[in-house]
Amino acid sequence: MRYFNTSFREGFVLLGFSDWPQLEVLLFVFILIFYSLTLFGNTTIIILSRIDLRLHTPMYFFLSHLSFLDLCFTTSTVPQLLINLHGLDRTISYGGCVAQLFIYLALGSTECVLLVVMAFDHYAAVCRPLHYTTIMHPLLCQALAITCWVGGFINSLTQTALITAMPLCGHRLNHFFCEMPVFLKLACEDTGGTEAKMFVARVIILVVPAALILVSYVYIVQAVLKVKSMAGCRKAFRTCGSHLLVVSLFYGSAMYTHLQPIHSYSEREGKFVALFYTVVTPILNPLIYTLRNKDVKGTMWKVLRRTETR
Repeated sequence: MRYFNTSFREGFVLLGFSDWPQLEVLLFVFILIFYSLTLFGNTTIIILSRIDLRLHTPMYFFLSHLSFLDLCFTTSTVPQLLINLHGLDRTISYGGCVAQLFIYLALGSTECVLLVVMAFDHYAAVCRPLHYTTIMHPLLCQALAITCWVGGFINSLTQTALITAMPLCGHRLNHFFCEMPVFLKLACEDTGGTEAKMFVARVIILVVPAALILVSYVYIVQAVLKVKSMAGCRKAFRTCGSHLLVVSLFYGSAMYTHLQPIHSYSEREGKFVALFYTVVTPILNPLIYTLRNKDVKGTMWKVLRRTETR
């Protein structure tokens, strides 16, 4: 048996949802609608955060970064999936597959760190309100955002290098994009050592940030329970609740996929879990933050009224 990535590089065949041909048309329509809404919703948040001075705060600064991340994350996989479902082309080149893997890991890792930064912002707002503007200085916010992006891409570069160094056998990926667990299943040799290194990297980028977020929310809940004003409590829980819901959706699906041993990873289940966090979660983020946020809704209505009067 020849090594795929050292002997020939024709590319991979993405099997996608070919096991369920009766679902492909329905999935195509469903995914196309959700992808369009994702583009619209996240672009709207970015634009609103730029044009309204009331939204020039650390919270919306990081939220616009999250929206941009979701735009890039879903665009890195969904167009390929739509082509696959339409039956036009189910292949992807070796270089394209590695690039997709790298971008997917980089954006996912960046979001892991960014959600921690957003939790820290909420902690500063609730637990240190008098020092909030001093703590969350614009220069610090910019430095934290850069750290998120750089850290995410370094983590991705490390894991992608480990994966591409392994000899691969075969060219059929039982998935709709080049996801890491499926890629590892094509390895021709024992991947125990590589898996161990990658597992440590995944723990650092998934478990550690999740633990930090939980700790920050323990302090936030303690601080909110001390607030005597019911209106203040409701506002704090509403703001933090949106972020906590996003965190639960993102980390829940990511941990299911990336923290289980490769030998127990189910490709069939993995495809539907991946469908959730690549298609559904990116549209939930703008819905959660806009429908539960009066400032964003107020800005949106103001812009719509201006458009109608023109």
